[in-house]
Order: sequence, then structure tokens, then C-alpha cells
Amino acid sequence: MGLISEDIAQLKSRNASVEMDKAWEISKTRRIFIALITYIVAAYYMRTLGVADYYLHALVPTGGYALSTLTLPMLKRWWIKKNP
Repeated sequence: MGLISEDIAQLKSRNASVEMDKAWEISKTRRIFIALITYIVAAYYMRTLGVADYYLHALVPTGGYALSTLTLPMLKRWWIKKNP
């Protein structure tokens, strides 16, 4: 019986890890962090290129990322309905 208990404990541990990974993937913290990094990198790149108002233009890729994170869950639900 000890082996079965160990297997169950390993499965529970793995499931907890998978649940945390899922939670991280859809967390607002992750989305905000990626948007912030995207903005910083885009602004720096545009600044080095000499783009006027680079701090405003860097909002374009950041906004694109933010919009994609908002629409992808809806697209996923639609796709799941259409592909059971």
C-alpha cells in the first residue's frame, strides 16, 4: 500500500504544480508585466532610432499585446465550442 500512497502524493503534487502554471498563464500580474516590458523595450528601441515622441509610439505594440490578451480567451471559448 505504501507504493500507491506515494503515487497518489506525486500525482497531487504534479496537479498542484500544473494548477499554479495555469493560474500564472492567465494572471493579470503576468499580462501587466509583459505589457510593461513590451513598452520599455519598444520605447528604448524607438528612442535609439530617433523616433519623435517615442514614448507615445511605444504604446502601439503594447496596446496590440493588451488587445490580444483580451480577445484570445473569447476566441478560445469559440474554438472549443466548434471543436468538441
